[in-house]
Amino acid sequence: MPGYSGNVGWDPGGWTALTRVDMWPGIATPLLMTRIGGSCFLFGGVLVVLMTSLAPSSFTNTSVQCGNAAVAGVVGLAVLLWGERLRLWQFHLMVLTATLQITVSVYESANPSVAVSFATLYVFIACAAFFVAWPAAALQLGASLVCCTTAMAMTSTVPWWSGLVASGTTVAIGIVIAILGRLVFNAELDDVTGLLNRRGFDRVLGVAVRRARTGGLAPAVVFVCIDGYGAIHDQFGGRVADEVMQEIVAAWRNVLEPEHVLARRGADEFTVLLPNGTDQQAVSLTHRLRDAVSMGCSAGVTTWQPGESVSVVVARADTALRRAKRSGRNRTMVESANLPPVAVELSDALAAEALDVRYQPVVALSDGDLVGIEALLRWSPPSRPDLSPYEVIRVAEENNLIAALDHYVLRRACLDAQRIRGDAPHSSMWLSVNVSGLELVQKGYANQVFDTLAETGWPAQRLVLEVTESVIDVDRPSALEALTALRRGGVQVAIDDFGTGYSSLSRLQALPTDFLKLDASFVAVVTPTSCEPPPLLRAVAALADALHLTVIAEGVETPQQASVLRRLGVEFAQGFYFGKAQRPAELLDVMAPAPSWRPNLLR
Repeated sequence: MPGYSGNVGWDPGGWTALTRVDMWPGIATPLLMTRIGGSCFLFGGVLVVLMTSLAPSSFTNTSVQCGNAAVAGVVGLAVLLWGERLRLWQFHLMVLTATLQITVSVYESANPSVAVSFATLYVFIACAAFFVAWPAAALQLGASLVCCTTAMAMTSTVPWWSGLVASGTTVAIGIVIAILGRLVFNAELDDVTGLLNRRGFDRVLGVAVRRARTGGLAPAVVFVCIDGYGAIHDQFGGRVADEVMQEIVAAWRNVLEPEHVLARRGADEFTVLLPNGTDQQAVSLTHRLRDAVSMGCSAGVTTWQPGESVSVVVARADTALRRAKRSGRNRTMVESANLPPVAVELSDALAAEALDVRYQPVVALSDGDLVGIEALLRWSPPSRPDLSPYEVIRVAEENNLIAALDHYVLRRACLDAQRIRGDAPHSSMWLSVNVSGLELVQKGYANQVFDTLAETGWPAQRLVLEVTESVIDVDRPSALEALTALRRGGVQVAIDDFGTGYSSLSRLQALPTDFLKLDASFVAVVTPTSCEPPPLLRAVAALADALHLTVIAEGVETPQQASVLRRLGVEFAQGFYFGKAQRPAELLDVMAPAPSWRPNLLR
């Protein structure tokens, strides 16, 4: 059988496969080798007893043959009953034991016909060539040939050459079986990298899962996608792309541990099996893999859970990878079957529609009129009553609940806004709703938004979707296409928390947007004693004006801040000075024709 060597795939020398005890070459699995090996021992023992009982007592040593058969039967039963966790070196020991037992039976035969009959049992040794690397198969077949001829030569009544047909047939069958085994194994190899392919990886993962079910440690699985592979293939051709993949594999070999199994699952996708690993260890491995190559890569991680099949584990790892690819480059996502308690509570709250949504007023700085509201999530789970809204979002994103959460907030906000508009028909306020970067790049996201608007009756022209600039990859078409489609349908777009992360003019120019939401940190520098706007605040306002973007200032808490922003030309603002996030009923008081809360902005 070809030499399979863990993370390096095909080992030309074969020595690694010969000496390795943890990985199984070809289709060899502990379960399959246990069944075949144990069955051969049992069947061989039965044949020895049958031949001994039929042959005249003078033709063979009956007591030795029966004892030999009994040993074979005991070994066969033991292997069948307790051999599911059989190791490769133990299998080699089984083959050696069988060879010696057959040799004893041949040696103890006093009749040429009986000796040749027992020698045919060496054919069982040839079967082992299907499961082991070719160097091991050659040693096993060579040993059987030597043992057969030696036993014949040492028997005074049997000429040494009488066993040539039996031993030669054994070697010939072994060679044919080894060749067939190599063909089977080559079907599990990737031609470019020499790694296991999808089929081979699934088989090895199946071995790890079966071992875990019998008390072994749970395996972890990593799916990795090379970002930019398609561009390299399209620009430079398949040959260059193949060379890049080979270089990546060579670099990763220095990162992986001996027990890790690296495979190529697709053109730009690789998989890594950690036979004994946790989510955290697998995530750490993705960071090392990413650091080892110059190209970026997205990764998905999961671990096997009791009772799961191989297909379930693979599907979950693939889901994690897709999430990582949708959220941007050079990211790792974990997909866990066992959600943490807070995630379970969040899932239950979503199902029960028990999450609260509050609305913070957005006012025009020129006259203090309410022009819009921003929907803000509020949720206090029993296990974490102090959980902040940002932490809720993080829990949702890390546990694949963000799609359900985004849809819930958007639908709930549109329904509440419709009820508010019904009680205040003359209001022309807009509704702002935050959207996760993970959801924005989902295929069909724009259509989902429009479906929600159609269901709730809220007009698209009065919906503002707020996206954080730093989570949008302008090099990925999906996010820009979604924003463009939304704006084409009448929805307005706001860049949220501007200035808190990486910002650039090129990114702002590339993003289809209508509003620029100024982060509260810019407003906080305006103190009660400030007479003039700070230089940085003035520069940001000028930048927005140059880009023809309407500014909404966040975090306004004092009249001085509101006054400075108004003099600076900022049109809209929100913050505790104008009102905290409120329930819909409380918001109606704010929308009264002459609200008593309206601050004096004209000072």
